[in-house]
Amino acid sequence: MHHFLPRNGVLHAEDVSVKELAERYGTPLYIYSAATLTRHFEAFDSAFASMPHLTCFSVKANSNLAVLRHLGKLGAGMDIVSGGELYRALLAGVPADRIVYSGVGKKPAEIRQALTAGILMFNVESMQELARINEVAQSMGKVAQVSFRINPDVDPKTHPYISTGLKKNKFGLNIELSLEAYSLARELPAVKPVGIDCHIGSQLTSIDPFMEALDKLLAFYEKLKSMDLDIRYLDLGGGLGISYNEEEPPHPAEFGAALTSALKGVPLKVVLEPGRVIVGNAGILVTEVLYTKQTPSKSFVIVDAAMNDLIRPSLYGSFHRIDEVVPQGRAPLDVDVVGPICESGDFLAKDRQIPEVLQGELLAVFSAGAYGFTMSSNYNSRTRAAELLVDGEHVTLARRRETYESLVAHEI
Repeated sequence: MHHFLPRNGVLHAEDVSVKELAERYGTPLYIYSAATLTRHFEAFDSAFASMPHLTCFSVKANSNLAVLRHLGKLGAGMDIVSGGELYRALLAGVPADRIVYSGVGKKPAEIRQALTAGILMFNVESMQELARINEVAQSMGKVAQVSFRINPDVDPKTHPYISTGLKKNKFGLNIELSLEAYSLARELPAVKPVGIDCHIGSQLTSIDPFMEALDKLLAFYEKLKSMDLDIRYLDLGGGLGISYNEEEPPHPAEFGAALTSALKGVPLKVVLEPGRVIVGNAGILVTEVLYTKQTPSKSFVIVDAAMNDLIRPSLYGSFHRIDEVVPQGRAPLDVDVVGPICESGDFLAKDRQIPEVLQGELLAVFSAGAYGFTMSSNYNSRTRAAELLVDGEHVTLARRRETYESLVAHEI
């Protein structure tokens, strides 16, 4: 469910005309719906209400401060993977003790930054990282709370680029090495093992891989209990999918019921790291038709949004629904929707049936709230899009459109 629906023949973001927003703020334009963010967060979080838990939004999915602030006010924690994401989360008002730090390559300065802030815990992904965290914490006179990311070798049945829980992936430690890591952590003076962490992939459309991973983690937990370790947190990561096209991912309530049943009697606080499922369908990308073009073999719709604005179709071959902002009732055509970038891989849709559109008309690319702006770039020296947060009739300019001056501001 989202709040991008037509009214009187014009697509609206909640109570505001998307056409009017595009005229006022220009295109390409990201628009997020506050009501959708609230609905999705509460639907997810409430699914785990019967167990001790913390829902940490995955900042990498959408790091806009207005989005983070909105979710933080709803009670969300944050899952971060960089010092920059930590800075954003704190600036958005999220308490540090609701922040977990994941990622395979934490730099010493980032570890120091997180320890100074007082985050809940680090999800450690290698033995060398454990040694580095201990070294930094000891130099600061602090003790770092850690969990270890265990790679359970579970196939999430998703795109290989966003599969993270197979033994061939770069993430985490296998179960045998993880036991060594916990044994070592117990002896180190400046770290305290408090949790178990796992994340198997993104855009999962079945709970079966989650449950398979959970079975392995609970068996591992029994081994840790025999070592007299005070493990308090079970971080199951994120990855629950959304519907982009014809996918039928499970509802969070189904996921919550399965976890509640499986964890009955287990004295651990569950940490969850949803991203896409919260924000994916809470955002659209609006783009203007620059030109239409017919070749002997293809019809093209050339728009002002490109792979630098939304790279998912080019990178993953991902499907995003594309509709007219103001439908004109013309017959559909089979087209490629492409951007201005000098790459054959610059497309938002290939061989897609959409109603015929004319120069100057607007298209909306749906399900663009996750991994849209956060993965955007300045390739071809293109300025990045503006971002808006709509809450009923209220519109917040959440990020100004870049200018040519800002584009080169850091260059000497």
